[in-house]
Amino acid sequence: MSADAREKFSSRIGFILVAAGCAVGLGNVWKFPYLCGQNGGAAFILIYFVCLALLAFPILVCELSVGRASQKSSARAFHVLEPKGSHWHKGSYMCMAGTYLLMMFYTGVCGWMLYYFIKYLSGQFAYDAMTPAMIAGEFTDMLASPWKMLATTLCVIIVSFSVCSLGVQKGVEKITKYMMIGLLGLITILAINSIMLPGAGEGVRFYLVPNFNAILDKGIGNVLFAAMSQAFFTLSIGIGAMAIFGSYLDKSRSLTGEGVMITVLDTLVALMAGLIIIPACFAFGIEPDAGPSLIFITMPNVFEQMTGGQIWGTCFFLFLLFAALSTVIAVFENIIAYAMDLWGWSRKKAIFINMLILSLGSIPCILGFNVLSDIQPLGANSSILDLEDFLVSNNFLPLGALLYLLFCTSRYGWGWSPFLAETNSGEGPYFPKLYKPLLQYVAPALIVLIYLKGYYDKFSEHGTLYLVIWMLVAMLFLGYVGYVAFGRRPKRNT
Repeated sequence: MSADAREKFSSRIGFILVAAGCAVGLGNVWKFPYLCGQNGGAAFILIYFVCLALLAFPILVCELSVGRASQKSSARAFHVLEPKGSHWHKGSYMCMAGTYLLMMFYTGVCGWMLYYFIKYLSGQFAYDAMTPAMIAGEFTDMLASPWKMLATTLCVIIVSFSVCSLGVQKGVEKITKYMMIGLLGLITILAINSIMLPGAGEGVRFYLVPNFNAILDKGIGNVLFAAMSQAFFTLSIGIGAMAIFGSYLDKSRSLTGEGVMITVLDTLVALMAGLIIIPACFAFGIEPDAGPSLIFITMPNVFEQMTGGQIWGTCFFLFLLFAALSTVIAVFENIIAYAMDLWGWSRKKAIFINMLILSLGSIPCILGFNVLSDIQPLGANSSILDLEDFLVSNNFLPLGALLYLLFCTSRYGWGWSPFLAETNSGEGPYFPKLYKPLLQYVAPALIVLIYLKGYYDKFSEHGTLYLVIWMLVAMLFLGYVGYVAFGRRPKRNT
């Protein structure tokens, strides 16, 4: 598809809501609240804000700029903007692989939200009779049934591709816009209900009043690393999910202002999710640091004790479903654009073939909890989903973000001046020039630190040999990024 024929968003608010919908995902909803619970509440949030402003936001602007300047998805964006004879375009393989792998397990997790929403809506939870063990067993039973998970996953895939089949304006923009408005409405209602529960005040204080002693108890380094990691991962940067929406933008607005709006909306949803979960946990004497089981076991236990638990449970899982579906639809649009940009396929053909690919690709993750549960690729009690999530979250996202960062700041890539000119094109705030040394030197070092520490934390408990093997894998991934960025260094941009 030529740049002239490329579809555009019909409105600024449509773009912001779609891009924010891509960024707003399940990580915001369950990961942010339990990280707050584990790392001292409000004190963690303050550190998180600083990391978000200094690390995640500028990389988001980099990715949007590459998309708008190239008018292509990440499959072709580097080809258009790179200096002649360089290797930057080979980084597109990593972006595409990360996108496909993400959807091979994220669609299944989105299916879990659909399953729980249906269970609550239909009243299949016997509220007055369910014990905590029965609630935990409901989640276990779902995972044990490949047919239940396959049905909900296929439903998510079909619905999401159907939205994309309507095009950028009539499908992705229009549907996601209404979905995000519904999400923001639901999260507001749920948060108000949560903070008004008897005994919720202690949870609100824990969440909103900084307690720096908690950081000292946890360890400043550990809390800082957790905040940096969450700030980095929360905006879905690194695999081109934001670049595609940049390619659908005109040049009427500067990208700094748009990036601020996306970041604010994403952060607002994460904060409101905490206001739903943490005060409710305190109100019913349940620890808010339960980890991933917070959504499927802890919160149903909370709803079990609430008046009108079925209504609140239904609204909660509808909110989660909207958050997950908005991400799936956005990333599916990215995948469709790959085929259209690379091979000139029609939208219909790209959807049909990718629907088949992702339907088949989701099966290993589904079977990893039942038929293939003996396969534990990351050690005891791990699953195929854990491996796929690890490859995306700990490899493709951080290294992809590093690639975009280097591409926009290195004289051997697109370069700082072209990046700045593209970012500042249009009305709105300019990108601060003071960011230049931060993005050229500090941010790449922090990303590499986050990347390597993630590997260390994941594998150090399994023994020295296991750790050494996986650290070698990490260095191979890192070496690939180095080859793409510096394998050939034509002197073009400054």
